[in-house]
Amino acid sequence: MGINLNTKKILKLFVTSIIVPFTLFEINAINKQIKAEKNLVAASEKDLFLYRQMGASYLCIASKAEVDFNKGLGIASATFANVIIGKHGGAIKELGNEKLDEKKLYNAGTFQIVGSALNICPESIPKNIKKDYEKRLKQLVKKRKK
Repeated sequence: MGINLNTKKILKLFVTSIIVPFTLFEINAINKQIKAEKNLVAASEKDLFLYRQMGASYLCIASKAEVDFNKGLGIASATFANVIIGKHGGAIKELGNEKLDEKKLYNAGTFQIVGSALNICPESIPKNIKKDYEKRLKQLVKKRKK
């Protein structure tokens, strides 16, 4: 019996010594997450350039690997939007720190990624996508001139 009682005490001490640090670690992780969410900084032009180039690079690689173009573009655009939402809360500095929803970021990402991909790997962009891009670009230029 004496050995059994000591074993229970040692086991209790061992379990407690393992559980307490994990609990404290979990609380610390939650606090860091809350602090990180409060300290979100709007995406700068430099950030957007990086995310756009990464998306275009992915699109070019996916096209060369014979992945369906629309699927590759969809993945690149969704990643673009998710990174801006996750890291910047959807806010873009150039727009006066305005927060955009996922759909707007996805659409903006699609347009920007195609534009960058046309510079990196123009041979990988289907003709109809290139025509649509050029048409939208002309419309945007006209709107800005007004």
